[in-house]
Formats: sequence, C-alpha cells, structure tokens
Amino acid sequence: MTPAARRESLRALLRAAELDALLVTDLVNVRYLSGFTGSNAALLVHAEGERDSRFVTDGRYRTQSAAEVPDLHRLIDRACASAVVKEAGVVGIRRLGFESGHLTVDAHAGLVDLAGRESPRLALRRAPGLVQRLRAVKDDAEIEALRAACAIADSALAELVGAGGLRPGRTEREVAADLERRMWRHGAEGPSFETIVAAGPNSAIPHHRPTDAELAAGDLVKLDFGALRDGYHSDMTRTVVLGDPADWQREVYELVAAAQRAGREALGVGAELAGVDAAARAVIADAGRGEEFSHGLGHGVGLQIHEAPALGPGSEGTLDAGMTVTVEPGVYLAGRGGVRIEDTLVIRAHGAELLTRTDRELLAL
Repeated sequence: MTPAARRESLRALLRAAELDALLVTDLVNVRYLSGFTGSNAALLVHAEGERDSRFVTDGRYRTQSAAEVPDLHRLIDRACASAVVKEAGVVGIRRLGFESGHLTVDAHAGLVDLAGRESPRLALRRAPGLVQRLRAVKDDAEIEALRAACAIADSALAELVGAGGLRPGRTEREVAADLERRMWRHGAEGPSFETIVAAGPNSAIPHHRPTDAELAAGDLVKLDFGALRDGYHSDMTRTVVLGDPADWQREVYELVAAAQRAGREALGVGAELAGVDAAARAVIADAGRGEEFSHGLGHGVGLQIHEAPALGPGSEGTLDAGMTVTVEPGVYLAGRGGVRIEDTLVIRAHGAELLTRTDRELLAL
C-alpha cells in the first residue's frame, strides 16, 4: 500500500471522528503516511483529500523530501507543527485533530496560542491513536520487510552458534556486539533495539543489559535481539544452555516452550487479545510458576519494536488478519536463571505464520 493509499484510509477515520484534518507530529506516523525518513517533519492530512493536505520539513531535507514525498504540497519551515497550524487556518480548517499521545503539554499550549492569534476559529482536538490503528494491520510490502528482518536475525544467530560464539569465557557485551555485527553483515540497517545477552543468574532479569559478566559452563544464556530492515523491526528470543542442562533448567525450558506453543496456537483472526495471553499464562500458572512470568505475552511489531496490539492480561480488542505480533512467555528464577522463547508471527485467515524460523528446541552447546 502506498503512502497515498494510507492517507486515504486515514481520511475515513477522520470523518468518523468529525475532524476536518489531522496534525501528524509523530515521525513514525509521518513516515508511514508519507515515506519521509528524516528527523524533522509534520503532516497535515485533510479529511477531504490531497488538495489541502501538506507536508512540512526544514531546509536540511529539501532534496530528500522532494524524492521521498513527491505527491504532497511541501513547505519548508523548521517549526513544522507551527507551520501546519498556520496552514490549517489558511485552508479553512475548523476542527484540527492532533496526536495527543505524542505532543507535549508545552508544545500543545504553544500551538493553541498560535491558533488563537492566527486563526481564532481553529480548534485543536485530541485524536490519539488514529494512525496507530491503521499501522496495526500490515500490508504485503510491510510483511515482506518484516520477513526480511526476521531472516537476517535467524541467519546471524545461526552463524554465531556455528562459529562457536556462545562459549564460556566470552562476556555478554562481546556476544551482543558479535551478534549485532553479524546482523549488519547480513543486510540489517542496524539492530532493532539494544541486544540482550544475559548469562547465568542474569538470565532471570527480563530486560537485562549486557555487562562484562563472562559466560560460564552450566549457564542458561538468553538472547533477545532483532534486525532493522527497510525501517521494520524483527524480534526474537532464544535461550540456550552451555553444557548439559540440569534437571531444573530442562524443566523450566519445557514449561516455557509449552506456554509459547499454547500462545502461538491461540492466535487467529477474531481472537481476544487478553485470551491469547491467558492461553499461555495458564500453562505457567498451572505449574505453580505464575508469579515468575512477570510481563505480557507479546506486542505488535513493525516500524516500532513495540506497537499495537498488545497481548496482555488487560488488553482489549481482537486480532485481525495482517497484524504482526510477538509471543514471548518467560519464567525467571531470581538468582538462578530464566528462560524466554519469543517468535514474531503474522496473523492469517487460519492461524498465524511464523516469521522467525530458528528452532525452538533446547540447544545445549
């Protein structure tokens, strides 16, 4: 789907919300709706069409924006949001929605003051989450970008393991850097997020940051990482053991694997978000380890590493075809070690398609 087609889809939401236009300031949403990849921009998306829609960026991006946004009337102004508000008054907009989840209190106050001076009949109205609602369902091109990002991560991990990169004596930082370099070499634009490598007791910390702690024989080693490709993120977690697994390690691993399988099998069009979480969480709770699964089951992934929809106990809504989500249960035993298994999947008409392909069996190195 082209940016122009996405803007057209947004217009239906604007009309339903009784808005004349939307001020888009979140740069991720700007990229989604225009194709622009720079660091300063705003959009005015008019509910009635392209004629009165506008794209604004500053002089640094004059050439880039001409190439990336050839189909919108462009303005050059460093104060992008302010320029949009001024332009909204010029084209006669009365009800201008804004991304209240993104705009700061001070920025909003400044725009209200500006509108009062420049266009007294212009009213700014909160319009949270409209673009995110569209972004939750991926089109074919987005899914292919996600598939490519996942394939890069799969290849990098396989290469790391094959080269003996997970071995006693290496530090968590060394392994993280090695894995990221391999993703770069396989075509990543960069890592999706700061790579997590957590060894031994550190693996019991869900979002541990790599340190100079050395991997040791007998450790569980948790790797949570992803590749960025064409602006889209992959996300995968695998947990391995260095040496022969102890009975407790195998028990925890098999429990998490069963929960992850239950979560994956619960995915499908129309599935309740909280129900998917519950399907996996029940497996862990029934084993008496419910308190050791301390986070939601998963999240949407796309232009951001965490986006709609969320899979958690309090999540509302249902899954739809084209949504791309992670399923990542974990059990964390403080002071001993933890296991998380995570895949990225796309919702299809009859279940879900795995985008991350690395085997989920316990790997003993």
